[in-house]
Amino acid sequence: MELLDKIDLGTRRFIVWMAVALVVVVVDQVSKWAIIQYIPLYGKVPLYDFINLTHQQNRGAAFSFLANEGGWQRWFFVVLATGVSAFIATWLWRLERQAPIILAAGLALVLGGAVGNLVDRIRLGYVTDFIQVVFPAWTFPSFNVADSALSVGAALLIIDALFFAGKTGRGV
Repeated sequence: MELLDKIDLGTRRFIVWMAVALVVVVVDQVSKWAIIQYIPLYGKVPLYDFINLTHQQNRGAAFSFLANEGGWQRWFFVVLATGVSAFIATWLWRLERQAPIILAAGLALVLGGAVGNLVDRIRLGYVTDFIQVVFPAWTFPSFNVADSALSVGAALLIIDALFFAGKTGRGV
């Protein structure tokens, strides 16, 4: 307890939000490991009428954008995700105590999602996707926990920009 008393509130908040990002990365990587271990590539396991677990490899970005470009995109996305992650971590560090929680939560989720997919790109050369939503005449592209965190985090950042922008404590 003595150690926590010596850490200022801003640093404690930073540690909490970095822990949130770390939880996203761990859950993402454990879920991807399980998919790789137990579902063959392109295999499908129905969960509900509209959700399958599947094993896909995405060498591109969202919706497999640039997936067939010969390999340069792997390193492009590694560099891009590393830069964005460093920027977001710095932004989280600079947030003031009165910053809206929705902003910090959005940044932490985006950071966790970016790092989760970054680990895949560095380690495997592609991102493992495994959640597939299916409707009668339409199948949504497969995604993963990191993608979900990125999407929810981006939505929180949009909500923050629309309703809380201009308030103090933004950090950037």
